[in-house]
Amino acid sequence: MKMVPKPVDFAAFVDELARISGEATLPFFRTALHADDKTNGGVFDPVTEADRGAEAAMRRHIARTFPDHGIIGEEFGNEREDADYVWVLDPVDGTKSFISGLPLWGTLIGLNHHGHPCYGLMHQPFTRESFYGDGGVSHWRGPGLDGKTQERKLHTRACPSLAEATLMTTHPALLAPGTLDAYRRVEDKVRLSRYGGDCYAYCVLAAGHVDLVIESGLKPYDIVALVPIIEGAGGVITSWDGGSAAQGGTIIAAGDRRVHEEALKLLNA
Repeated sequence: MKMVPKPVDFAAFVDELARISGEATLPFFRTALHADDKTNGGVFDPVTEADRGAEAAMRRHIARTFPDHGIIGEEFGNEREDADYVWVLDPVDGTKSFISGLPLWGTLIGLNHHGHPCYGLMHQPFTRESFYGDGGVSHWRGPGLDGKTQERKLHTRACPSLAEATLMTTHPALLAPGTLDAYRRVEDKVRLSRYGGDCYAYCVLAAGHVDLVIESGLKPYDIVALVPIIEGAGGVITSWDGGSAAQGGTIIAAGDRRVHEEALKLLNA
């Protein structure tokens, strides 16, 4: 009789990676932490000991558990990118918020299967929140008012037009060269725009609190983990040309397809 392998519980493994990452990052939050500038004089792009330590710890755990899997990470590069399963890691997405003492940062842990994002988690150890999804369903887990851990499904909200939409981007100054005018065309049409948030902006979209997130110049480790969360909550996330968001670049996420379509027309006008 042929034995059928037991399915791997990737969700439990990702939770363990999040715990490991949180133990590496949280002791540095709101401390006198030094940040190096990865650009050496360009637009300030900080990296800290927390970023490096968290990614190194996650990489070690992945290598021990799944030695045949690939890894794409912000701080230490790529390994076995052509593997069937590839982990995509951003240990501190929102390092500028991290070094400023603001809790609008998180650890992004994504998993690609044959190049397609199949599972993602955003973990914020300071607020003890996790947003996670597999493209079919998404959840939030965190402390309730009584301090006990609660969990609920995530659902994006209906929004029929840009005139009723709330838009987020980390900051217009961070948009890639040549994309600011296109972004402004959308921002001029929305009811409200808010800056800041990094990965948190995508999660509050999945939770139904905002309607659009538009950014450019993203890398795969900035977005792969967020794709299954948004899609599992009923939202849509693509590049500005309507293609896959998995490789980063220009990204638009929307809770309602009507707003997504309206915004795409303006971005490509």
